[in-house]
Amino acid sequence: MSRIGRMPIAIPAGVTVTIAENNQVTVKGPKGTLERVLPAEMEIKQEGSEIIVSRPNDLKKMKSLHGLTRTLINNMVIGVTEGYTKVLEINGVGYRAAKSGNKLTLTLGYSHPVEMTDPEGLESVVDGNKITVKGIDKEKVGQYAAEIRSKRSPEPYKGKGIKYADEVIRRKVGKTGKK
Repeated sequence: MSRIGRMPIAIPAGVTVTIAENNQVTVKGPKGTLERVLPAEMEIKQEGSEIIVSRPNDLKKMKSLHGLTRTLINNMVIGVTEGYTKVLEINGVGYRAAKSGNKLTLTLGYSHPVEMTDPEGLESVVDGNKITVKGIDKEKVGQYAAEIRSKRSPEPYKGKGIKYADEVIRRKVGKTGKK
């Protein structure tokens, strides 16, 4: 049995979960509303202040969908209560970020500044050399953070570029001079 899929999802106070036909789950909470259509084969039941996900049989596909479905619902519940954040760091001489309205302007050593617009439901905050992406949808927060990082991913020699705050860059030794 799937260890993750078996675990019940606790619904905190102030959060309402609606399960419509075709497994369309809507989660409303203090930070907003998330909606998602989950695999139709899974059986999603609400018992009191818990949600229980069960699978019809033990086929390999059902086993994999079981844990996934439970995790997706859990991520929605956490999103509407606490929200998600990703912190990125900019390293490098002359590399910087600026924010005006919902536009994020990155100066990354190219001949032009890179401009990005915050997607709907997400916000980015610039604090010195740190960019914080906040939102209620875990998938969108991670995707936008990855897009920002891809504009100049860190290089292994000097570590210049945009990296996640918890990321460790494997450094390489540079060239050595001839004798």
